[in-house]
Amino acid sequence: MTIKSLDSKTCDYCSGKGYFQLVLGGSETCTCCEGTGKKKE
Repeated sequence: MTIKSLDSKTCDYCSGKGYFQLVLGGSETCTCCEGTGKKKE
């Protein structure tokens, strides 16, 4: 099963949100895109 995103420039790790939701509550900035939600070119 493949999921295609409308915008292929979104970060794969955080799904374009710019952060990860932590299991224990709260959130952490995505280190891959530095919180922008966009892939680095």
